[in-house]
Amino acid sequence: MQQTAEALHDFTTRYCQVWQQLYGHAPASAELTGVPSPCVIEERNDRVLWQPQPFSLPPSLDAVERALDIELQPAITAFYTSQFAGDMQARFEQQQLTLLQVWSEEDFLRLQENLIGHLVMKRRLKLPPTLFIATTESEEEIISLSNLSGEIILEQPGRKNHRILSENIEIFLKHLQPFSL
Repeated sequence: MQQTAEALHDFTTRYCQVWQQLYGHAPASAELTGVPSPCVIEERNDRVLWQPQPFSLPPSLDAVERALDIELQPAITAFYTSQFAGDMQARFEQQQLTLLQVWSEEDFLRLQENLIGHLVMKRRLKLPPTLFIATTESEEEIISLSNLSGEIILEQPGRKNHRILSENIEIFLKHLQPFSL
């Protein structure tokens, strides 16, 4: 779990540095304006400027595990419970993506509900369990962690086909390039 947390922290630091270099301020988001979070620095021109903050809840996805009677890869717990932050745009090889993050304690509850819904759908379709970590430009593809292998995959929800992007989340995060719109 520590390696995942460190890889996420390193990427987040690089992401914030790119924003600082390009725009002279912390990352900004129009979508998060008015949404409470410990990450908020200030609101400026219909956007909220943010900085990552330490995760303040117990670092656990036990609610997801209990709801589905499943044991999750420790890496996914570390990924979602290391920090509060805004979603971050990035590129992995040629794939543009938005790395999903937890914005607040309330958002963490919503995330767990969404992970449960995703896993229930996978179970109903008799597909291997995955846990989403990023969205893509295509509404038909997401980037997920395979709960069986720990690999990071590009998948189409509801379909069997997928492509392996990385052997684990740490390597995936280390190869991510911050991308600012």
